[in-house]
Amino acid sequence: MCGMQSYPSYLLENAVNQLSKLPGIGKKTALRLALYLLKQDAQDVNNFAQAILLLKNEVKYCKVCKNIADTDVCQICSDASRQTDVVCVVETIKEVMLIENTGQYKGLYHVLGGVISPIDGVHPSDLEIESLVERVKAGGVKEVVMALSTTMEGDTTAYYIARKLADAPITLTTIARGVSVGDELQYADELTLGKSIVNRVPYTK
Repeated sequence: MCGMQSYPSYLLENAVNQLSKLPGIGKKTALRLALYLLKQDAQDVNNFAQAILLLKNEVKYCKVCKNIADTDVCQICSDASRQTDVVCVVETIKEVMLIENTGQYKGLYHVLGGVISPIDGVHPSDLEIESLVERVKAGGVKEVVMALSTTMEGDTTAYYIARKLADAPITLTTIARGVSVGDELQYADELTLGKSIVNRVPYTK
């Protein structure tokens, strides 16, 4: 049939189908990757497969901030040199990596796991918001920095968190709007993001 790919091997076809499930990988790219792996040394391919399996089966989520970790508490939370009374609230692990790359922030983090988006079926109870509230209630936190995307969903999430923390004796701030309105944080360059963290401003509803 026109447009249908014919494979000389079911094993190759199966590998292509699995690889094409990855984001941004179409069938043509998946075929190229599968053929590349097929030509590699067996030990290298085994190491690759083991790395993926270990990532899925052994990675943990930090009990404190919900970042990914190799142990129960991540490297950032267990770093004695970090400023423990400042907590930066981010959507995903990717934003932690982005902010860390700027070298401008020395506090701790709290990873929500996304933003509130009812249209996508994501509600406050699906996110790590209550754990953030409990963390603040436990004491020791003086400032919570909202580092969420300046989208409607990001703003909705920030507003919800602000209401939940309204009675807490903390300073609530947000990254400066060097990150354009409507932008997702992951697309900001490091210089802009770094300045936005350093020049954070009081959060206003």
